[in-house]
Amino acid sequence: EVQLVESGGGLVQAGGSLRLSCAASGFAFDDYAIGWFRQAPGKERDGVSCISSADGSTYYADSVKGRFTMSSDNAKNTVYLQMNSLKPEDTAVYYCAAGCTLIPPPDYWGQGTQVTVSS
Repeated sequence: EVQLVESGGGLVQAGGSLRLSCAASGFAFDDYAIGWFRQAPGKERDGVSCISSADGSTYYADSVKGRFTMSSDNAKNTVYLQMNSLKPEDTAVYYCAAGCTLIPPPDYWGQGTQVTVSS
Protein backbone atom coordinates (compact mmCIF):
# COMPACT_ATOMS: atom_id res chain seq x y z
CA GLU A 1 0.00 0.00 0.00
CA VAL A 2 1.35 3.40 -1.02
CA GLN A 3 1.52 5.87 1.84
CA LEU A 4 2.80 9.39 2.24
CA VAL A 5 2.24 10.53 5.81
CA GLU A 6 2.85 14.15 6.73
CA SER A 7 3.38 15.33 10.28
CA GLY A 8 4.64 18.39 12.12
CA GLY A 9 1.95 20.90 11.32
CA GLY A 10 0.39 23.10 13.94
CA LEU A 11 -0.25 26.63 15.14
CA VAL A 12 2.65 29.06 15.36
CA GLN A 13 3.04 32.80 15.70
CA ALA A 14 4.38 34.88 12.85
CA GLY A 15 8.15 34.72 12.79
CA GLY A 16 8.18 31.23 14.24
CA SER A 17 9.31 27.93 12.80
CA LEU A 18 7.92 24.49 12.09
CA ARG A 19 9.42 21.36 10.59
CA LEU A 20 7.20 19.14 8.51
CA SER A 21 8.01 15.50 7.86
CA CYS A 22 6.75 13.19 5.14
CA ALA A 23 7.31 9.46 5.56
CA ALA A 24 6.86 7.45 2.38
CA SER A 25 6.27 3.74 1.90
CA GLY A 26 4.92 1.30 -0.64
CA PHE A 27 6.65 2.69 -3.71
CA ALA A 28 10.15 3.16 -5.09
CA PHE A 29 11.00 6.33 -3.16
CA ASP A 30 14.40 6.69 -4.83
CA ASP A 31 12.76 6.82 -8.27
CA TYR A 32 10.75 9.94 -7.53
CA ALA A 33 11.31 13.61 -7.01
CA ILE A 34 9.29 14.52 -3.93
CA GLY A 35 7.36 17.74 -3.70
CA TRP A 36 5.70 19.84 -1.04
CA PHE A 37 2.52 21.64 -2.02
CA ARG A 38 0.11 23.79 -0.08
CA GLN A 39 -3.48 24.88 -0.38
CA ALA A 40 -4.95 27.82 1.47
CA PRO A 41 -8.73 28.16 1.97
CA GLY A 42 -10.40 29.29 -1.22
CA LYS A 43 -7.17 29.07 -3.23
CA GLU A 44 -5.65 26.63 -5.64
CA ARG A 45 -3.01 24.14 -4.61
CA ASP A 46 0.48 25.49 -5.32
CA GLY A 47 3.93 24.00 -5.39
CA VAL A 48 6.21 24.99 -2.52
CA SER A 49 9.38 22.98 -2.96
CA CYS A 50 10.84 19.93 -4.63
CA ILE A 51 13.83 17.68 -4.11
CA SER A 52 15.40 15.61 -6.84
CA SER A 53 15.98 11.92 -6.24
CA ALA A 54 18.89 11.99 -8.67
CA ASP A 55 21.16 14.52 -7.02
CA GLY A 56 19.29 16.00 -4.07
CA SER A 57 18.95 19.37 -5.73
CA THR A 58 16.09 21.50 -4.48
CA TYR A 59 13.64 23.98 -5.93
CA TYR A 60 11.62 26.57 -4.05
CA ALA A 61 8.74 28.81 -4.94
CA ASP A 62 9.69 32.48 -4.83
CA SER A 63 7.30 33.05 -1.94
CA VAL A 64 9.28 30.74 0.37
CA LYS A 65 12.81 31.06 -0.99
CA GLY A 66 15.26 31.90 1.77
CA ARG A 67 12.82 30.86 4.51
CA PHE A 68 12.04 27.20 3.77
CA THR A 69 14.54 24.38 3.40
CA MET A 70 13.73 20.94 2.05
CA SER A 71 15.85 17.89 2.79
CA SER A 72 15.67 14.16 2.36
CA ASP A 73 16.79 11.13 4.34
CA ASN A 74 16.69 8.38 1.75
CA ALA A 75 17.60 5.72 4.31
CA LYS A 76 14.32 6.53 6.08
CA ASN A 77 12.29 7.31 2.93
CA THR A 78 11.47 10.62 4.57
CA VAL A 79 11.59 14.22 3.42
CA TYR A 80 11.46 17.30 5.60
CA LEU A 81 10.44 20.89 5.16
CA GLN A 82 12.02 23.30 7.62
CA MET A 83 9.94 26.45 7.65
CA ASN A 84 11.41 29.55 9.28
CA SER A 85 10.24 33.15 9.53
CA LEU A 86 6.68 32.01 9.01
CA LYS A 87 4.11 34.52 7.85
CA PRO A 88 0.30 34.49 8.13
CA GLU A 89 0.15 33.99 4.37
CA ASP A 90 1.92 30.65 4.83
CA THR A 91 -1.25 29.35 6.48
CA ALA A 92 -2.45 26.35 4.46
CA VAL A 93 -2.76 22.61 4.35
CA TYR A 94 0.62 21.24 3.33
CA TYR A 95 0.85 18.10 1.24
CA CYS A 96 3.79 16.00 0.18
CA ALA A 97 3.62 14.11 -3.08
CA ALA A 98 5.54 11.74 -5.31
CA GLY A 99 6.16 14.25 -8.06
CA CYS A 100 6.75 17.95 -8.27
CA THR A 101 4.35 19.23 -10.87
CA LEU A 102 0.61 19.73 -10.88
CA ILE A 103 0.40 19.16 -14.61
CA PRO A 104 0.84 16.26 -14.87
CA PRO A 105 -0.12 15.61 -11.26
CA PRO A 106 1.97 13.60 -8.83
CA ASP A 107 1.47 9.86 -8.78
CA TYR A 108 0.76 9.82 -5.05
CA TRP A 109 -0.37 12.34 -2.44
CA GLY A 110 -0.27 12.47 1.32
CA GLN A 111 -3.32 13.41 3.36
CA GLY A 112 -1.98 16.83 4.31
CA THR A 113 -1.09 18.61 7.53
CA GLN A 114 -2.48 21.96 8.64
CA VAL A 115 -0.13 24.86 9.24
CA THR A 116 -1.62 27.96 10.81
CA VAL A 117 0.43 31.10 11.35
CA SER A 118 -1.11 33.72 13.59
CA SER A 119 -0.29 37.40 13.30
